[in-house]
Amino acid sequence: MVELVQDAVKAQGIDDTIVAAGQFEPRGHTGSAFAGGLIGGEIGGEFGNLGDAIGTVGGFAAGHRVNDAASGLPAEMLVGVSDTTVYGFAARSRRSEPTALVFKLPRSGLTAKVHQRVNVRVLELIEEASGSRVELEGNRIPLTHSKDVINVLTE
Repeated sequence: MVELVQDAVKAQGIDDTIVAAGQFEPRGHTGSAFAGGLIGGEIGGEFGNLGDAIGTVGGFAAGHRVNDAASGLPAEMLVGVSDTTVYGFAARSRRSEPTALVFKLPRSGLTAKVHQRVNVRVLELIEEASGSRVELEGNRIPLTHSKDVINVLTE
């Protein structure tokens, strides 16, 4: 992931060195999907077991799509950190080449807050001067390397 983000930064014409990278989603992605699945299952359950299954899957998909659209962020991102900057790129997975630079935040004047949840870590990147925030969630599964990014930003 570090190499993918490093290549994406270079493609933007930026001379910087990425020290950590991880996969993130917009904050609320997982919770919205779970809630959507519960609601869809209840509605579909009125039509029997098959309806329950279809409703759960449909609700799950709709829940996270609605949340992602409201966040203004892509559903999947690779976030890279250098000594001076945090970069967010749209990317379909942790193995795919990033497609678009979504945000670029200087680390000076940036506060990183982490909230531990059951199955995700919520990362808030707060610009101190304006109070603007980018809110992300990283899965606890080690393959996503979200913890690597969080560790660098909170050291």
